[in-house]
Amino acid sequence: MQKYIVVNQPEKWNFSVENITVISSQDYLTNPKFSLLKKARVFNLCKEYHYQSKGYYVSLLAEARGHLPIPTVKNIVDLKDLKLIRIVSDEFDGTIQKGLKNIKSQEFILSIYFGQNVAQKYKELSNLFYKHFQVPFFRVKFNFNTKWHVQNVMVISESEIPTDHLESVQQFANEYFSKKRYDTPKLTKSDFDLAILVNPDDPAPPSNPKALKKFIDIAEKMNIYAEIIHPKDLTRLSSFDALFIRQSTEVNNEAYAFSRKAQQEGIAIIDYPDAILKCCNKVYMAEALENANINTPKTVIVHKDNLNDVLVQTGLPCVLKAPDSTFSFGVKKAKTTEEFFELANTMLKASDLIIAQEFCPSTYDWRIGIIDGEPFFACKYYMAKGHWQIYNWKAKKKNEQDGDADCLPIEDVPKSVMNMAIKAGKLMGKGLLGIDIKMVDKTPMVIEINDNPNIDFGVEDLYYGDMVYTKILTALKNRLN
Repeated sequence: MQKYIVVNQPEKWNFSVENITVISSQDYLTNPKFSLLKKARVFNLCKEYHYQSKGYYVSLLAEARGHLPIPTVKNIVDLKDLKLIRIVSDEFDGTIQKGLKNIKSQEFILSIYFGQNVAQKYKELSNLFYKHFQVPFFRVKFNFNTKWHVQNVMVISESEIPTDHLESVQQFANEYFSKKRYDTPKLTKSDFDLAILVNPDDPAPPSNPKALKKFIDIAEKMNIYAEIIHPKDLTRLSSFDALFIRQSTEVNNEAYAFSRKAQQEGIAIIDYPDAILKCCNKVYMAEALENANINTPKTVIVHKDNLNDVLVQTGLPCVLKAPDSTFSFGVKKAKTTEEFFELANTMLKASDLIIAQEFCPSTYDWRIGIIDGEPFFACKYYMAKGHWQIYNWKAKKKNEQDGDADCLPIEDVPKSVMNMAIKAGKLMGKGLLGIDIKMVDKTPMVIEINDNPNIDFGVEDLYYGDMVYTKILTALKNRLN
């Protein structure tokens, strides 16, 4: 397996490591040879990992390409969530208090390089934090108030390492990169308590009130206790056995924090943090679908260096998508070259990479609902009245903000559509997924994979009824066995 160290500026990389190629983040993200590699270990040592930065995209696209990145996108997102950081630190509070008991000041910063600290006495503590976050260079800031608490965790770049630490870090690097391998209470009861996460202020909730009531009623018939919880209830999550997310999912909102905490505590989940991370980013999706040879509209990952080449591939009109757009938010259509450049440049101010796709008009999209790899409902979603998308949030009348829908038996779905939906779903692993597919000149094309598809009373359940709810609840139950 080929190994790569990815940094922002290779010419400024200070450490000599044998048998590993050092490349730039720009090269890894944009050079086609790296997207075609089938096996690679990617050590992401970019100077920053904030959301939608180059460092973020290196790990995200590495996962889309089937490469093995360190850190993973989950590791990166975990660093930004102070609630998760404190939950993790609480798990080894004893080690923290023991390791820092001789510190006389009220603050202490622990620098961790490849899982180690230059002082041997902090080896155990450094290793514990690294095992969770797995970021090459970071600092943990502690403060003392009756006892030691984690204040924050900060990623640092190689250039921020003090000069007197460099010799030790070189040794740590040699040990780290020479390794062959780089590094989840079991529930036994059959009846369980289920938390259904709902945000009352969600502008586009994935389940309407009648569907939520259906979940609770059917859960009761299955001997499951189900309760609606809200974003403020993160501290209550540990008292439940399972979590079902029924609010809009984004990497930066509380849904991800709930999912990640549930995963850390062994709580059954729909949906997993991995699915949220992958499905919420159109850049990941484009790369993953291309690598799996799944038909999509002509798609280009856009960055500031290839803007002039995009329309040659997509033509006009062209659809531009922000990486984390959901429910048609952040999706724009450029009708002219001038409009394309205006929209693209505006969107690139918020993200280093965006998506451009050829415009494929249709009267409806297929939506195939999949739970743990098995199709369990099929719908046709029609475009909103007088609009090119299913959702038209600018419509003045509320009943014209979305189009009509038909729910059909699975056997009525064209085989080519169903086969493509199942294949696309496998890219995201187990979980609840909605695969959106257009038929273009009798050829199916995947438009999107949704980690948190709508389950609305009177729409997705219109043909199969209660079975739609039962399938999801059974999947949660199976996760506990």
